[in-house]
Amino acid sequence: MVDVGGKPRTERVAVATARLRMKPATVRRIVAGKVEKGDVLAAAQLAGVMAAKHTPDLVPLCHPIALSAVEVEVWTRRAGVDVRTEVRTVDRTGVEMEALTAAAAAALTVYDMCKSVDRGMVLESLQLEHKAGGRSGTWSRRARPSGRKKRKAPA
Repeated sequence: MVDVGGKPRTERVAVATARLRMKPATVRRIVAGKVEKGDVLAAAQLAGVMAAKHTPDLVPLCHPIALSAVEVEVWTRRAGVDVRTEVRTVDRTGVEMEALTAAAAAALTVYDMCKSVDRGMVLESLQLEHKAGGRSGTWSRRARPSGRKKRKAPA
């Protein structure tokens, strides 16, 4: 492990996202509460919180740190489920791994609960969106291009 003992405790935050693609019929089952294993979105949310708290048990050499907040949002879209996690601490090292682990666990929980009706689901992305605090400061992922070209306003 990296020695962080000499670093000051500072406020740190990290945001991560995950996206799971699935059949629209599977999304409809989630929304309607027709998934055999239960409330998919609530279970995914809880899994994310639990995973953030257990990150050092899952990721070798990851420092155990005191988390001050873990927020997990899970919602449906037409062809899938999106996850957004935000983790906070006041400590000597960042919470990027906790945010990413939370997002991954939430997405995997959705997969587990829905695999009996849709084995073709795909975890499309798992990524850090934002981190702040510590010596390296703030970092944010640039917005994805929409694919549309911007038009200049007429003069």
